[in-house]
Amino acid sequence: MARIVVAGAGAVGASIAYHLVRHGTTDDVVLCDRAGVASGATGKAMGGVRQQFSTAPEVRLAQASARFFADLEPPLFEQVGYLFLATTDAGLDELAERRRLQVGLGVPIEEVDPAFVQGLRTDDVLGAVICREDGVADPVAVTRHLVAEAVAGGARLIEGTDAREVDADVLVIACGAASPELADLPIRPLVRQLVDTELVRGLPEDLPMIIEGETTFHFRRVGEGLRLAMTEPSLRWGRDEVVDETLVADWLKRIAYRYPSAAGVGVARSWAGLYDMTPDAHPIIGWVSDGVYAACGFSGHGFMQAPAVGAAVAEELLTGSSAFDLSPYRLERFGGEALFPETLVL
Repeated sequence: MARIVVAGAGAVGASIAYHLVRHGTTDDVVLCDRAGVASGATGKAMGGVRQQFSTAPEVRLAQASARFFADLEPPLFEQVGYLFLATTDAGLDELAERRRLQVGLGVPIEEVDPAFVQGLRTDDVLGAVICREDGVADPVAVTRHLVAEAVAGGARLIEGTDAREVDADVLVIACGAASPELADLPIRPLVRQLVDTELVRGLPEDLPMIIEGETTFHFRRVGEGLRLAMTEPSLRWGRDEVVDETLVADWLKRIAYRYPSAAGVGVARSWAGLYDMTPDAHPIIGWVSDGVYAACGFSGHGFMQAPAVGAAVAEELLTGSSAFDLSPYRLERFGGEALFPETLVL
């Protein structure tokens, strides 16, 4: 019998398997996916890695993960920074409030003149902050790296199989929006989409991830083009992973305004995926029933938080506790008023 079976070979599941092996467990560890490695939300992710959240629990998770990403080399991770822009007085106040929280927790946030970014339109920007430790990564490549390391350390990878078909002492649910199929969890799928543009001439090699604080429109470099995303004006709850072409057209107008060099650029590809949303946009991490442990509900932040989550979950599974405080993420918090509601969901 496999001692621990991890359901879901995305970034979170792969990180859990990786850290179980790194802890030196000699028991059987199985990483199982109904399709394949990074075949779900991880393979459709923006690839951002940031510490700039609006609540302390999310900042701490991101801080712990940032240390792992910093040790990776390009192209797995590029430490180009996350640049937040404010274009209104209210947005400037929100930026300052978040910065106070983040700096108080030890995140190196700097106030900057955004004009340092070559080609960026800044005449309407009232203020900006950057965390230069943040950056962008290749979600599929990072996940495959974690899986390869886990398998090299003795874990087994089983693709094309439902984890419930594999005997286990412990089932770890880490399959994103599909997680409620395995246990009663307050997770809803939310459809989100992204757009990759065709070539944009003159892109700086070190272009940060750039976010308009008020609109949430954000973009990053991918190859010789840009990847675009934004919180949608009407939330699309459900599993219909379809691209809304009206949003694509809107985003092309927005990138032409904020980054004029991209005016008139074409679309290389666009796609939709699912966020696994919880009521407070915090993940669910911990035991949910006898022999069943959850690590899901990351609400769009699973990839960037996966290293810290994998380390903490592996430690708790093997020793009964974790040095990292997982108490804010327990399922039991939904028995009353939701705590720590995260507002910076991009």
